[in-house]
Amino acid sequence: MSTSSLAAPLDVELRPGRPPVARIDTPPDVAGWAAQYRDVLRTLVAEHGSLLVRGLGLRDPEQVGAVFARLTGGLMTERESFAPRETFGSGLYVSTTWPANQPMCMHHELSYTQEPPSLMLFACLTAPEDGGATAVADAAEVLRELPPEVRTRFEREGWLLTRSYNDEIGASLEESFGTAERAEVESYCRAHGIDFAWQPDGSLRTTQRRPAVVRHPVTGEACWFNQIAFLNEWTLAPEVREYLVDIYGADGLPFNTRFGDGTPIGEDVVELLNATYEKHTRREPWQAGDLLLVDNVRTAHSREPYTGDRQVLVGMADPRRLDAGATNSEASQR
Repeated sequence: MSTSSLAAPLDVELRPGRPPVARIDTPPDVAGWAAQYRDVLRTLVAEHGSLLVRGLGLRDPEQVGAVFARLTGGLMTERESFAPRETFGSGLYVSTTWPANQPMCMHHELSYTQEPPSLMLFACLTAPEDGGATAVADAAEVLRELPPEVRTRFEREGWLLTRSYNDEIGASLEESFGTAERAEVESYCRAHGIDFAWQPDGSLRTTQRRPAVVRHPVTGEACWFNQIAFLNEWTLAPEVREYLVDIYGADGLPFNTRFGDGTPIGEDVVELLNATYEKHTRREPWQAGDLLLVDNVRTAHSREPYTGDRQVLVGMADPRRLDAGATNSEASQR
């Protein structure tokens, strides 16, 4: 049972261009401290959108799992993953496998699912030599910054995620759906609003349409919430994109995004989205032992390129079915 009502308030450092940071003296019982301060931490995340706790001294997966468990009502098992992850037990993962020299652009985790996590938890066990920050950006600020014509179209149409599963790149069927059995994959897709088609070679292609703007489940604020830029072909390094198009064809890329009506998204739109994210990005280099909590609806996150070893563990919690954002009438009045 949480005893956070007896916990002393935490001092939060607010600096331009950086996420909020709470510095603490390493407690003798880290999991017990997390239980005691659960409500305090969750309140600060709700207020600021994210919170980096420095000084907790996290050092191994077992300890991280215990802390994550104390801060949540239980971690989610990931489904519909786009890349494989190493797991340390129920709901505790290593951050997504992705080339160290390539950025993972701003996104909201599992925003293409029907019930994405509303809370993300990150723990750094090994900090990289250089780079590798898990940066954050305020989704409401990003939405307000977008040009009206771009914002209105995505509010009206939403976005499409197309995926082509293969045995070489990205998550396998079993890693994504928890099974490789056709009937079970089809059942999952039907239950979760995913259109699917088996290809002559036995591979699977899927399409799912999701809102690009949602209402925050607590505040009701409209938030830019998607993975449009991150999973789009134009965010890939040019040589990677050219290779994938050459191997799989323009319609067979492992993943890609489109406007909600199926129209391709141009490189100029992707560049605009990434530039808008960058304008509102806040970053703080990881230190070993850090804990980062992120409101996954209000706040996008990224992973920047890095050198050296990097081990960051991830948990997802509090899945929510979200309401679409601004109505057409609201959009037209802006």
